[in-house]
Amino acid sequence: MPLEIGTAAPAFSLYDTDRKKVSLSDFEGKNVLILFYPMAFSSTCTRALCAIRDDINRYSNVNAEVIGISVDSVFTLKKYKEDQQYNFPLLSDFNKETSANYRCLYEEWIMEMKGVSKRAAFIVNKAGIIEFAEVLENANDVPDFEAINAKLASL
Repeated sequence: MPLEIGTAAPAFSLYDTDRKKVSLSDFEGKNVLILFYPMAFSSTCTRALCAIRDDINRYSNVNAEVIGISVDSVFTLKKYKEDQQYNFPLLSDFNKETSANYRCLYEEWIMEMKGVSKRAAFIVNKAGIIEFAEVLENANDVPDFEAINAKLASL
């Protein structure tokens, strides 16, 4: 069950691809689109994140920051970000705590992999409150970007 809309977003501090710690509180005063995804370099993840990359002005125009989070290491994410030229931070939830706190962690995924982030999208408003939550059970599905964009435009 996803986190409830109208509740405070769980705080986190995770390392980015430059090995700098990034916290949700760093974005206070901005709307934040948090995208959890299972694995760097997988086809669905790449397609979804590239769509965000190519449409990044949509998010800037509504005072929103985009953050990608997976359980991949910072080293893997650095290569992934460079290869795909992502223009938003990718954060490593290697210890799986943030994915668990956002209730989007597979106990067991494909090929008996344990503790992989589910594909999920959360919008956290300027005050740190969850405005949108979508957790997908099927990793081949992508978030409802039309609903996400409509919600961001309304904030």
